[in-house]
Amino acid sequence: MLKPRSSATPEQAFMKLKHYCGYQERCHSEVKEKLYSLGLCKSDVEQLISRLIEEGYLNEERFAQQFAGGYFRQKKWGVNKIVYALRQKKLSEYTIKKGLKEIDREEYAVVAEKLIRTKWTALKDEQYMNREAKTMTYLQQKGYEPALVQSILKKIRSESTR
Repeated sequence: MLKPRSSATPEQAFMKLKHYCGYQERCHSEVKEKLYSLGLCKSDVEQLISRLIEEGYLNEERFAQQFAGGYFRQKKWGVNKIVYALRQKKLSEYTIKKGLKEIDREEYAVVAEKLIRTKWTALKDEQYMNREAKTMTYLQQKGYEPALVQSILKKIRSESTR
């Protein structure tokens, strides 16, 4: 038999959430989900979120910057995939734009070119059209813009015809 889930008091929840937000940057939707999982009512959730923001434990701009920068540097995600993931976390377009400023555009282009060259080389036994299509698909799945991928592929093609 399942025993009823006990709910935490708002003060207990606040202490847990301080640790939860201190361990890693969080967005509002993650914190709300956590608070509801602790059995709190809507008014308590809203009050605790306000308190976490006031005390500096919760900041969506900081979260967006760390998320965008981290996923780009660690997982080599493109802007499109990062934007999609941030929208899934219910961040505003303004906050998403602020987060994307964390990605250096020159470094972004260098990483994209390196990924394209690596994939292009790995597919050297493929027919030319398949090779190009598979490279394009791979980079779009990683979130890179089609125009950027096309321009780098064009550069690679011109290098190989010399």
